[in-house]
Amino acid sequence: MLLCVFRDRVEAGRRLATELADSVEPPIVVLGVARGGVIVAAEVARALGALLDVVIPRKLGAPGNPELGIGAVAPGVRVVDEAGARMLGVDEAYIEAEATRQEAEIERRTAAYRQGKPPVDLHGTTVVVVDDGVATGVTAVAALRWARSRGAGSVVFAAPVGPQGIERRLANECDRCVVLLTPRDLRAVGRWYERFEQTTDAQVGEALHAAGEGRGGP
Repeated sequence: MLLCVFRDRVEAGRRLATELADSVEPPIVVLGVARGGVIVAAEVARALGALLDVVIPRKLGAPGNPELGIGAVAPGVRVVDEAGARMLGVDEAYIEAEATRQEAEIERRTAAYRQGKPPVDLHGTTVVVVDDGVATGVTAVAALRWARSRGAGSVVFAAPVGPQGIERRLANECDRCVVLLTPRDLRAVGRWYERFEQTTDAQVGEALHAAGEGRGGP
């Protein structure tokens, strides 16, 4: 069975841009979900002639199992899977502590990526939130709500790969959802890439800086 559909995040971004090219109205801002989504988003922004910026959602991990998300946060946004938290016996004190911890990490990454520069103004724009893949969709929800809170005129979510049915999961959070590949058995996003190395903070900063230079920005 063929698993590797995308060579790497760059190729995935180019293919995603082709799918989006005729369906998004300018002015466009592309938001890459840190970290890996920024590399995909850079290719989308380049192809669409759009501004590139970053959004930094963080998953709220379950007690003893940080990979199991019971919610997510983004700046000024908290999303909690209440049913999942109840099933796991997670109380409000744990959620508050975990959210505070992840918000501190968001602040650290924001400082590292932006280097004091303000975020791109989203008011009245078409915002395309791009990730390198989506699993449960909980961090995508936080990112999309953050874009709405910043005044986006319309919001599109785009990713190379996600589970079957993810469009329905995100339907109430965005105006359009574009996922190129939706396998019944996703297992892990990296399974669908030939190369899926962890993206570093430095690579995110370099991608954002290169996009700023390309548009003559600071």
